[in-house]
Amino acid sequence: MSDMHTPISPRYLKTPDAALHLGLSSRTLEKHRCFGTGPEYRKLGGRIVYAIADLDAWAEIGRKKSTSDPGKGVVHPARPVRR
Repeated sequence: MSDMHTPISPRYLKTPDAALHLGLSSRTLEKHRCFGTGPEYRKLGGRIVYAIADLDAWAEIGRKKSTSDPGKGVVHPARPVRR
């Protein structure tokens, strides 16, 4: 038998790693969480974690092909959204 283990891919990322995944700063992601403009997250005990699928789905909302493409939606800046 081999002692080689198959690496486990993380399903959840803590804020610094989630921000890196999205190309944002940790602080920006924290602001998005406070204002409700960011990706869905989970609170496990006292820890905030993000599912990779939720990060990718949130980023996909802002996907566009050109400046005139309305896209799927709007990824708001990290500030309160006026309704």
